[in-house]
Amino acid sequence: MNLKNIAKKSTFGALVILLYFPAQNLQAQVIGRVGTTASPFLKIGIGGRALAMGEAYTTQAEDITGIYWNPAGLANISKNQALFSHYEYIADLNYDFGAVVIPVEGFGTIGAFVGYLGMPDIERTTIQFPNGTGERVSANSYVVGLSYSRALTDRFTIGSNAKYIQETIWHSKASGIAFDIGVFYRAFFRNLKIGMSITNFGTEMQMQGRDMLIQHDINDTFEGNNENIGGHLDADHFPLPILFRVGLSSNIAKDFLGAENHDWIVAIDAVHPNDNKEYLSAGTELRLYEMFSLRGGYRQLYLEDSEGGPTFGFGLYFKTMGTEMNLDYANVDYGRLDKQNKFSIILSF
Repeated sequence: MNLKNIAKKSTFGALVILLYFPAQNLQAQVIGRVGTTASPFLKIGIGGRALAMGEAYTTQAEDITGIYWNPAGLANISKNQALFSHYEYIADLNYDFGAVVIPVEGFGTIGAFVGYLGMPDIERTTIQFPNGTGERVSANSYVVGLSYSRALTDRFTIGSNAKYIQETIWHSKASGIAFDIGVFYRAFFRNLKIGMSITNFGTEMQMQGRDMLIQHDINDTFEGNNENIGGHLDADHFPLPILFRVGLSSNIAKDFLGAENHDWIVAIDAVHPNDNKEYLSAGTELRLYEMFSLRGGYRQLYLEDSEGGPTFGFGLYFKTMGTEMNLDYANVDYGRLDKQNKFSIILSF
C-alpha cells in the first residue's frame, strides 16, 4: 500500500468521524468529568490567530503554533520561526509560552518549546491560624518539550511532540511525561484541509513532597499514647487532559471564488476531551494582500455549562531586514470569567 492510498484512507476516516460527531447531538456522556485531570494548564491555547478563530485550528496550524494545535503542520514551514506569547490569564494567573522551530532539508522540521503558568505568592493559612502564618506559598506549572514533523508526500504530513510536565505547590510537586501526535492532509478537491491530533497522552501524575508528612494520633480515643506519630498523606493519581481533535477547513476565496490576492478561510473542529463532554469550535479569517487579517469564531459550541463564547481579533504582517513578523491579537470570551485579551508574536527568519 503506497502513501497516497494511506492518505486517501485517512481523509475518508476523518470525514466519517467529523460528520458522525455532531450527529450524536454531543450527548454521549451523561456525567460531566470536569476537574478529573491533572495539569489543566495544558489546555490553554496559544497564538493570537488560533484564539481569534475560536480555536478551530487543527487544519490551520501550518506555522509554529502547530506545536500546540497539530504538530503535523510544522512540516509545511519553510523558514526558521520563533514564537513568544504572554497572557494575563484568569484569577491573576499569568501564562508564558515560547517556541522555536527549524526546518531541515531532507530530514523534516524540529522544534522546542516551553510553557509556564505562574501566580503571585499567597499567604499560608491553617486551621490554627486562619488569618495567616506569615509564610508565603508559591504555586506554578510548566511544560518543556521537543517536536518533530515530516512530509510523507506533498499533501500528507505527520508530526509529534514529547514533553515533560511538572506542577508545584509549596514543597510538593507532581510530574509526568506526555506525547502528542498529529496528521495533516490537503485533499485534491478544492485543496480542502483535513487534520487530526491527539495531545497529552501520557503518564498519570501524583502530588508528592514533604508537605505530605504529618503528625497523627493513630487512636484519639485512647489516652496515654503518642499523639505525634509520623504519617504520610498519599494523594490520588490523576490522568492528563487528553484532547482528540478532528478538523476541516477551506479557503473559500482562492479555491472557490478564484481570488488570488485575498483569503477567506472557514474552519471547524470537533473536540473530544477526556475531562469534559464533546464540543465543536468554528472560526473564519479574511486576509487582504497578505498584510492584514480580520478573524472571528466561537469556542465550545454545544458544550453544556460552557464558559466558551465568541472570539474575534486581527493580525498584522511586516517584513523588515529579512525578518518577517506576524503580530496577532485575540479577544476571547470566558463567560462568567469575563473577556481576555491575547497577543502573540511570530518571527520568521
